[in-house]
Amino acid sequence: MEFNKEFDASGLACPLPIVKTKKALSDMSPGQVLRVVATDPGSVCDMAAFAEQTGNDLLEQSTENSKYVFYLKKA
Repeated sequence: MEFNKEFDASGLACPLPIVKTKKALSDMSPGQVLRVVATDPGSVCDMAAFAEQTGNDLLEQSTENSKYVFYLKKA
């Protein structure tokens, strides 16, 4: 999937992946896609809830090399 910006949250524990994802999205324009890579298993639930609460679209989530990968489209 194509993306405009990437944020690596590897090694960060809750709530830092969400806090830093929110900051990364704030610098982006509506419609742009942010790729987030995380190692915290809690980020799977957290990212889905974050997307729902903020109105951003969680386009895809997957696992690559024991890491969680999310694609969020800024609302």
